[in-house]
Amino acid sequence: MSTLSSAPLPPLNPDEATLQQALPRPVVGVSVEGLSRSAKRVVDVVGAAAGLFLLWPVMVAIALAIKYTSRGPILFRQARRGYRNEIFNVLKFRTMTVDAEQRLVDLESSNESAGGVLFKLKNDPRVTPLGSFLRRYSLDELPQLINVLFGEMSLVGPRPLQLRDSDKLLETDPEAYHRRLQVLPGVTGPWQVGGRSELDYSRMVDLDLDYVENWSLGRDLLIILKTFSVVVSRTGAY
Repeated sequence: MSTLSSAPLPPLNPDEATLQQALPRPVVGVSVEGLSRSAKRVVDVVGAAAGLFLLWPVMVAIALAIKYTSRGPILFRQARRGYRNEIFNVLKFRTMTVDAEQRLVDLESSNESAGGVLFKLKNDPRVTPLGSFLRRYSLDELPQLINVLFGEMSLVGPRPLQLRDSDKLLETDPEAYHRRLQVLPGVTGPWQVGGRSELDYSRMVDLDLDYVENWSLGRDLLIILKTFSVVVSRTGAY
């Protein structure tokens, strides 16, 4: 919405009126931003479908490895806050013990993330040996391509925070909390290519809000390309 005020326009003279009638009418409901958002969704669907098609052997191998190395389900489903505060279940390969959620309360005092909004623990005792490997290379995130196909996530966007972190951000910075939920959460995003777990919550929020306010399809593609480099180098991963 424009914040500029304007004076009433003068009436058209007969020649201008005739010319205006001859010009093609704009298509109602279609805008440059709307077309860009539609293009983003096309990229999401094509990219997620291609990723699942190409990576299914890797995903099957990971699933079998999880099944035979630790007790519990292969996939981990966790409630997250998504677009416009809607709750959805994010999908990940399980990298922790089955009682990880129950043990979180006991580990709060060991939280290493500055500010306490995010929960980060470099040597988290809940992470399985295989889970540690999967996390280093972000392989545990691959099932989120399914979330993308369902329209719950985008390939690129702010990371969907777990409810514990989301509630703490709401208490700490309500405006930032709501602003970062104005776009779909992403499998990757500015936080992942900007340092991941090495960043505190305030820097994460800054990167997310800059993304929300300055989004473009080209920026999405650049973040996707940078993600491959970050994953290979394991920057900020634990």
